[in-house]
Amino acid sequence: MHSSISRFAGAIAILCGAAAQAADDDPLARVEVTASRTSQVGVADSANAGVVTAQQLEARAVYRPAELLEAAPGLIVSQHSGEGKANQFYLRGFNLDHGTDLRTSVDGMLVNQRSHAHGQGWSDLNFLIPELATRLDYSKGPYSADGGDFAAAGTLKVHYADTLDHGVASVGVGQHGFRRALLADSPALGEGSLLYALEAFHNDGPFTRGDNYRKLNGVLRYSEGTAVNGWNVTAMAYRASWNASDQIPQRAVADGRLGRFDTVDPSDGGNAHRYSLSGAWRADSDAGATTVNASLVANRLDLYSNFTYFLDDPVNGDQFNQPDRRVTGALDAEHRWGDYRAGLQLQNDNIYNGLYKTAARQRLSTTREDHIVETSAALFFEKATRWNPTLRSVAGVRLDHYRFDVDSSLAAGSGRSHASRASPSLSVIAGPWQKTELYFNAGAGFHSNDARGTTSEVDPVTPLARARGLEFGVRSEAVKGLQSALSLYRLDFDSELVFVGDAGTTEAGRPSRRTGIEFSNYYKPNRWISIDADLAFARARFRDADPAGAHIPGAVEGVGSLALAVDHAGPWFGALQLRYFGPRPLREDDAVRSHPSTTLNGRIGYKLTPHLKLALEGYNLVNRRDAAVDYLYASRLHGEAAASEDVHFHPIESRSFRVTLSSAF
Repeated sequence: MHSSISRFAGAIAILCGAAAQAADDDPLARVEVTASRTSQVGVADSANAGVVTAQQLEARAVYRPAELLEAAPGLIVSQHSGEGKANQFYLRGFNLDHGTDLRTSVDGMLVNQRSHAHGQGWSDLNFLIPELATRLDYSKGPYSADGGDFAAAGTLKVHYADTLDHGVASVGVGQHGFRRALLADSPALGEGSLLYALEAFHNDGPFTRGDNYRKLNGVLRYSEGTAVNGWNVTAMAYRASWNASDQIPQRAVADGRLGRFDTVDPSDGGNAHRYSLSGAWRADSDAGATTVNASLVANRLDLYSNFTYFLDDPVNGDQFNQPDRRVTGALDAEHRWGDYRAGLQLQNDNIYNGLYKTAARQRLSTTREDHIVETSAALFFEKATRWNPTLRSVAGVRLDHYRFDVDSSLAAGSGRSHASRASPSLSVIAGPWQKTELYFNAGAGFHSNDARGTTSEVDPVTPLARARGLEFGVRSEAVKGLQSALSLYRLDFDSELVFVGDAGTTEAGRPSRRTGIEFSNYYKPNRWISIDADLAFARARFRDADPAGAHIPGAVEGVGSLALAVDHAGPWFGALQLRYFGPRPLREDDAVRSHPSTTLNGRIGYKLTPHLKLALEGYNLVNRRDAAVDYLYASRLHGEAAASEDVHFHPIESRSFRVTLSSAF
């Protein structure tokens, strides 16, 4: 892998020199770059929906691909293990684990994986190539009929380019074994364009035993037509392997047995691959606008973890293996005519997963093995009404039906089940007055639970966990160059039912309620500077009476971000991003809490020629010794006589720098 990256980097360096003589006047521009954030007054149906442009995405310094999504106000993207693992997400008072209740799609393909071996809604975004992202659409709450499964807290849609303004060749090197090479272009072919992108990546991180995260990533797309009338066919391929630097107990760091970047079980880690074939068709005529997306995705994960060390098995340790392989077929069709919108969504997952006890990645015993076939179909309909020049509404309804079929090695685990859910929604928008709108939103949503829990004869769970949301908001662009949005929301879950993949069991959560406030701002006083300032606070509580307490462990309370970007200032460009991740309760009685974390990332660059630029990116610039995530549970280290309940944490990466040379051709 190392030698392949070196050869690839050398080839790109040669291309950079040749490209410097062949580019146009502005060769470093990205696809569909716009001067500022897209105005949502008169367009959006809520205060929490928005569009992040390619220019804003490009300005962000991201340590890992999924951090690109933090451009959505109020979202925190973290990691508690090796870099190849799906990230941890926090939004609107939720610890969303690896993606539950945050519906995420890339290029029209749903990223969340149902009935996953490790966690429901598993969203592995490591295949994302930031340079291909032309737009990020975000919304929060169950207020749109097209959302469906996993969309109760929020929905994120990353759009890829059909064509690039110019080819891109880049080479990046940095501390802690960081190396990255990218080559992408979209030459004309026949009546359309053939877009290709190839990425090679390696990173160790600051850990005593490096992550040794290695990935190869590729995209190949043929497209014809436009974004309104056109079609494309796309193939993607991603492969990765890594060591896992899992969370460690505070007690061992405090007494010196472990350093902050040490690990307990050096054999933790995994490998993954993702292969997909997808197509999109768009047509606009007097009969309306039609969009159809279809995809076939093959995912595979082989994950080894050990969070409790020697708690259950003092001899072999507590490592477990969670393999998951699946093929997912999906169809998403939508038609708009006049003030109406209707859609059909189909998905089928053919899944093989399991849970095994292991030691140093050697299998010792089988906890369970399962073959799951999960099928869903949904219809949705929305009607927009303009009541008068300053009052409009959008009413919708969604009907979902799920079928679960589980063949398990556990006698009490096999079976079939099915469930249906109707989800109405209503948005009322008043305005605009002086470029200001008021919003009222109400709606119902859900997340599906793991199929293995729905067919279990022991403590079966409700297949579809219902959510209900209510929100008031305001959006204003009355001040020149400033876009502001304020929202107050409430979100109730009947029960936060989840399948606990780490233990191979199902647990029924208690009914919960989250209330909160979000305030987001985008200010562009002139052509060369832009400022993003976002604040969010949430109160998350269980709604039933229980002596254990009412706080929801891990629920995020307060987050904030401030981002400054500079461009078009001569040959210089740059950005700074300050992120605050507030404390969370780690126990129901709130007796133990995590500490807040603050990080500062930045980039500064110089355009060496109109065709060539050099950028320096820095992460955790003030070298904070904070935790990326915190958990409270019992564990036992080798040599300890008894178990200890303790805070277990994964540290944020120490200060590091990366240099990237990129060229257009």
